[in-house]
Amino acid sequence: MHLSDDVLVPDIAGWRRERMPEYPDTAAAEAAPDWICEIFSPSTRQFDLVEKRAIYALAGVAHLWLVDPDTKSLETFELNDGHWTLTAALRDDQTV
Repeated sequence: MHLSDDVLVPDIAGWRRERMPEYPDTAAAEAAPDWICEIFSPSTRQFDLVEKRAIYALAGVAHLWLVDPDTKSLETFELNDGHWTLTAALRDDQTV
């Protein structure tokens, strides 16, 4: 994805159909997704938590999910006035 000057590759991203009725026939999307999910790995955890999360907020991504396979946890966030608000913190076998 190209978000302003940043080129990022989220683990999973989604757009509402009314915002992107057809996926562009290009190498990268330029419209910020409505939802992004990042799955932590030892090599990406810090980048996902700090740099990517800040860039996603500036780009106006509405929802962010952070999955940690090591702790079997999911944190969901919603963007409010440019700041992330935690909306759920789940672990183990809790239903999403």
